[in-house]
Amino acid sequence: MSVTMGLPAGALDGIKVVDCSVAMSGAFATQRMGDLGADVVKVEPLKGEWQRYAAAGGAQGNRMNVSFLSLNRNKRSIALNLKSQKGRDIVYEMVADADVFLQNYRPGVAARLGVDYETLRQLNPKLVYVSISGYGEDGPYAHRPGQDMILQGMSGLMMCAGRRSDPPVPAGIFLVDSLTASAAFEGAMAALICRGRTGVGQLVKVNMLDTMVAIQQQEISVFTVGKKPQQRTDEPHAHCYIRAPYGVFATADGYIVVAMARLKELGAVVGEPAFEQFDEEVDGWARRDEIHRMLSDRLVTRTSDEWLMDLEAAGVWSGPVYGFADLLEDPQVKHNGSFITYDHPTEGTVTVPGYPYQFSATPPEVRRGAPLVGQHTTEVLRGLGRSETEIEGLLGEGVVAQEEL
Repeated sequence: MSVTMGLPAGALDGIKVVDCSVAMSGAFATQRMGDLGADVVKVEPLKGEWQRYAAAGGAQGNRMNVSFLSLNRNKRSIALNLKSQKGRDIVYEMVADADVFLQNYRPGVAARLGVDYETLRQLNPKLVYVSISGYGEDGPYAHRPGQDMILQGMSGLMMCAGRRSDPPVPAGIFLVDSLTASAAFEGAMAALICRGRTGVGQLVKVNMLDTMVAIQQQEISVFTVGKKPQQRTDEPHAHCYIRAPYGVFATADGYIVVAMARLKELGAVVGEPAFEQFDEEVDGWARRDEIHRMLSDRLVTRTSDEWLMDLEAAGVWSGPVYGFADLLEDPQVKHNGSFITYDHPTEGTVTVPGYPYQFSATPPEVRRGAPLVGQHTTEVLRGLGRSETEIEGLLGEGVVAQEEL
């Protein structure tokens, strides 16, 4: 492996990252930093993060399971008790000369642990603090579980594939976690660049809901700007590693998502006593089809709103399956400002997905709409020091082109 003269071993060599994340989205983001040369220290509970022991697809490792292995390379680990003052003091020492701090606790947990942004910025004003949440850190859904498939259903994504006669189709990967990790990574990088100019860090907020809205730029814009409804065809144009129940289920008037529910609580809500006799980690695998059919038979008897109200009250992970029209009207989407509206010089007033992250000091904004072909060719060439004569020559020779408004 060669190293280019004059360059560090990685693009982020010298960058120090304190990783207080759990599960996938935060871990994946900091792993990318580590892959690029950052010194990532993962802060874990005394017995380790729970995902060390979660067997994805039933795959068992030797001293750690595949999920943890796949998301935590290029890191060092420190195990400590963040609930103790001495444990917090160690983290504070790490933060004092860190560049990035990342956590994806549920809203309010970081403050209870004494590792919230306002606390840590007092120790290190240059710190870039990345906070990942499911739906945003306030608003009507702030304390709901940010689980991947629930967010897939809510985002409108599931209605973009499959047969017209088929139920909504979820992705076969943890798509929301992966994309949220990407958003957290790019948010951290942008804040580091800004710090390089200003010398001051900032808070970067990322949530899974806004990420899923933002990544569907083309599809949702076709709906909002092009006025084309989501129409699936008669033939498909398009997780086998999670125990039952995990899927999309028909109700009396639509569909809902039920994800990794505890069978005893679920059985009590839907009136299925047989669920109490099943071992979640054994039968949940071996009898996936049976459990799915039994739950389907129960859920089809009532409306989505009725089931979701009862399931949420019982703490059962569940959520609606939206199309784009429902998504735009959702109260959390409106609260977050997940969509932005602006005037385009040729397309008029447009409403499109916004940004998957929020910056406390440098918020994103629309400075110009999508350009015409070569609209800024002359402007760019001038910035490179080209004379008007040279620019005219390049245009005349067909080397460059510029379309005018």
